[in-house]
Amino acid sequence: QVQLVESGGGLVQAGGSLRLSCAASGRTFSSYSSAWIRQSPGKLREFVAGINRDGSNTEYADSVKGRFTISRDNAKNTVYLEMNSLKPEDTAVYTCVAERGYRTANYDYWGQGTQVTVSS
Repeated sequence: QVQLVESGGGLVQAGGSLRLSCAASGRTFSSYSSAWIRQSPGKLREFVAGINRDGSNTEYADSVKGRFTISRDNAKNTVYLEMNSLKPEDTAVYTCVAERGYRTANYDYWGQGTQVTVSS
């Protein structure tokens, strides 16, 4: 069993930065790949960034490529999402997820989500 708890969301002006953290409980967190997904009102859930079990491989949505960076520290059971050059369209609830596969979108565990609001 893995529990995921996000933190770091908030209100920021366009062009600003935020760093989201996802703290995982459970000794087997390093056995799971992880990702950040987001959803805003009236829009479909969107994949943002993913990282494999040991952090050697990452992937990004085109909309955030070059601005966001996903990383993980398995010793701390934590996944991060560094978000720079934020835009109003990045406003959403960001949720950390974990899966046994990689980029299957069959997520086994979900966090509760953290709100990110970017003002223009």
